[in-house]
Amino acid sequence: MKIVFFGTPAFCLPILNKIQKKFKLNPHDIPIVAVITQKPKPVGRKEFITYSAVDTWAFKRKVPVFYSVEDFLKENIRADLGIVVAYGKILSEKIIKYFPYGILNIHPSLLPKYRGASPLQAAIASGDLETGATIIKIDEKMDHGPIVSQFKEEIQESDNSKVLGTRIFERAAEVLIDLLPAYVKEKISLKTQNHKDATYTTLLKKENGFIPGKYLKAVIDGKTLKENWNIEFIEGFSLKLTPKNIERFIRAISPWPGAWTNVYIDSDKQEEKRLKIIEAKLIEEKLIPKTVQLEGKLEVTWKEFKKGYPNFSFS
Repeated sequence: MKIVFFGTPAFCLPILNKIQKKFKLNPHDIPIVAVITQKPKPVGRKEFITYSAVDTWAFKRKVPVFYSVEDFLKENIRADLGIVVAYGKILSEKIIKYFPYGILNIHPSLLPKYRGASPLQAAIASGDLETGATIIKIDEKMDHGPIVSQFKEEIQESDNSKVLGTRIFERAAEVLIDLLPAYVKEKISLKTQNHKDATYTTLLKKENGFIPGKYLKAVIDGKTLKENWNIEFIEGFSLKLTPKNIERFIRAISPWPGAWTNVYIDSDKQEEKRLKIIEAKLIEEKLIPKTVQLEGKLEVTWKEFKKGYPNFSFS
């Protein structure tokens, strides 16, 4: 079985490794004949060029790497199947039809719930008790194709999006390699999604991590506000402003884009700076930040921050 893999982040690596181990015919065989991933980009203040986890995986194994579908198609590489995991782009009908067995996508939600780019974050922020993963055969619409397989995964109270995603994709890797032989023999009956029940998420941006200062102050004081907070990356969803819900939100968007707010660091409110809320916990129905990082400073505990800036206030 020859497979082309579409994906970018480290979540993908368990799947690549298990495919490689399961389907190689001899020590020198490579079931993954190409990867298509996001091109390297500058990261950090010094803008070091950084390659994706999938890019690095392929480079070490001398697997051809492509940064666009168009470049891949020019090479006319033969493969039976495509597999997509967190690739980040909608695939055209041309590439879908390129593979005799189509393209399978592992999506970390119980489709049709949370279609789109941020399903893990949406599940945690929404207070869901469980989520899971769905393997679909993709069509030309986003997360729309028929279901090949689906499983549920309990959301733990300590989960952030990275921890939950790692657990789900490790399990999904096992499910995928077990079903692939039956899938290519057409022994699996595909199930159409109930499209009228679909909900949607959007790509996270840095600004999606912003928590208004008045909200943080209220929940740190153990208060519940009457107004609801519109969570922009979950279509049509708003959050009741309670300490527990804000704690979930902070976990949902950790480690990226991360929760942050703006503070004044002196009593005359002349200097406003960004404050990252890296981790928080609930104590006696109050939200207590555990670790924070002021713009331009090192990460410190909440106690250390308050000691260093006794006159700070939320802006």
